[in-house]
Amino acid sequence: MKILLTGANGYIGMRLLPQLLENGHDVICAVRDKNRLPLDPETTKKVSVVEVDFAEEVNLENFPTNIDAAYYLIHSMSGSSNNFDEIEAQSAENFNKYMAGTSVKQVIYLSGIVNEEQLSKHLSSRKKVEEILYKGNYHLTVLRAGIVVGSGSSSFEIIRDLCEKLPIMIAPKWLKTKIQPIAIRDVIAFLSGVLGNEKCFNQSFDIGGPDILTYKGMLEKYSEIRGLKLWIIPVPVMSPRLSSYWLYFVTSTSYKLAVNLVDSMKMEVVARDNKLQEILNIQPISYDESIEKAFQKIEQNLVISSWKDSLVAGRLTNLKEYIQVPKYGCLKDEKILKTSDPERVLDNIWTIGGARGWYYGNSLWKMRGFMDRLVGGVGLRRGRTHAKEIYTGDVLDFWRVLYADRESKRLLLFAEMKLPGEAWLEFCINDKNELVQTATFRPKGIWGRLYWYLMLPFHYFIFGGMIRNINKAEAVS
Repeated sequence: MKILLTGANGYIGMRLLPQLLENGHDVICAVRDKNRLPLDPETTKKVSVVEVDFAEEVNLENFPTNIDAAYYLIHSMSGSSNNFDEIEAQSAENFNKYMAGTSVKQVIYLSGIVNEEQLSKHLSSRKKVEEILYKGNYHLTVLRAGIVVGSGSSSFEIIRDLCEKLPIMIAPKWLKTKIQPIAIRDVIAFLSGVLGNEKCFNQSFDIGGPDILTYKGMLEKYSEIRGLKLWIIPVPVMSPRLSSYWLYFVTSTSYKLAVNLVDSMKMEVVARDNKLQEILNIQPISYDESIEKAFQKIEQNLVISSWKDSLVAGRLTNLKEYIQVPKYGCLKDEKILKTSDPERVLDNIWTIGGARGWYYGNSLWKMRGFMDRLVGGVGLRRGRTHAKEIYTGDVLDFWRVLYADRESKRLLLFAEMKLPGEAWLEFCINDKNELVQTATFRPKGIWGRLYWYLMLPFHYFIFGGMIRNINKAEAVS
C-alpha cells in the first residue's frame, strides 16, 4: 500500500515508519521541514518526502494524490498553552481538504482516551479533531490511548525525572487519578494492525495496557523496578499553577507543556473495553515490562525518537529562519586550533552535550542551565537523544541543532535558552585540518550588548577550554 505518514518526524511517527517499511509499504513522509527528518541513508532511499504545514493555507501543488491510506499524527499541545486547540482544529480541517483530492481509502488517527464529560483542554481538542476527521471523504479509524510508556516518551521521561531526582516527593492530589498506561511497542502494533482492516473502518477504539494504576502507583512501580527508595507525601491542595511549576522545575518538560499536562492529569484515562485487542489478537505488555524494555533501549543507545526533539519543546518554530548565521550587527568569539587527528576531533564534536558535557566548565554550564530554568527557559535537562549521533533538529541540552553534516565536518547550534538576543555556536574542521569554533551573538538592544560584555570573562575561559579539550580528548568508544 502507498501510505501518507503525517508527523513522520514526531515521537510516534519515527517509531511507526520502520514498521511500515518492514511490512512492505511505500511510505510518503509529510513533514514541515524535510531537513528535520533524521533518517539513515538506507531508510532515506526507501521513502518519499513532502513538505507541508497543515496549519497553514492549503497548497495542493506537489501534494501526492495516489495514496491508499494516511496516518494523522499531528498534535500541538506543547506549542502553546493558549491556542493549541485552534491550531489542531485548523490542521484537521486543512488535512481534509488535502485528502479530498486524493484516492485515500482509510485515515488512522491517534487520539486520547475521552471518558469524562468535563474534559481538559487537551483531551477536548483531541475529541474535536476526531469529529472533524469523521467528516472527511474516507474511512476513519481512531485509536484512543492514554499514557504512552517508552524510551523517549514525554510520560516516561517525566516519571524518570521525578523518581531519579526526588527520593522524597511532596505531591499534588492528582497523583490519585486512575490511568491505564500502554507501551509504545503496543501502540505501534495497534497502529499497524488496523491498517487496511475493514473491521476497523469508521470506528473509534480505546487502547491500553493490562494495568490500571494511579500516577502515584506508576511512580512507585518505576522506583521499585529501578531499585530506588521513594517517599510520596500527598498534599490536599496544590493549585494548577503550583503543580505546573513543580513539574517544570523537577522534570525536563517545558512550562507550556507542564500547564497542559497538569490540566489533563485531573482526568481519569481508562479504556472502556478491549475490543481492538480481540479483533487484532494483540496482548499488550504490562507497565513493569514496558519500563524494563525502555531501559534496555536506553542502555543500548537505541532510542529511536524523543519528544524533546520536537520544535515546540523549545524556542524555535522554524529552523530555516536561523540556518544562516548573520554577519552584521553581531558579536563573535572565534577560536582556531590545528588538529592532528580530524576524525577523532569530529567524534568529540558529535558527542558533545548530554552525559559527556561541554568539555570545560561543566559546573558553570549547569549553573547557566539552572538560571535559565528560573526565568522560564529550557535549561540543561533535555540532554540529547543519541549518545553518538546528531541530526538536524535534535536537542542538545539548551541548544537546537540547525545543521549537522559529518561529511562537510560542520555542526551548527542555536541557543534556546532565555537571552536578550540570539546566539549560535558552530564547530567545523576546515581544509587546513583546523578546528574552528565560533560563538555568534546578535544582541537585542542595549541589554543584549551589556549581557555579552558581562559574560566576556566567562567566555574567555569556557570557550578557550572547550576548544582545547575537544581537540585533545579521547573519542568515546
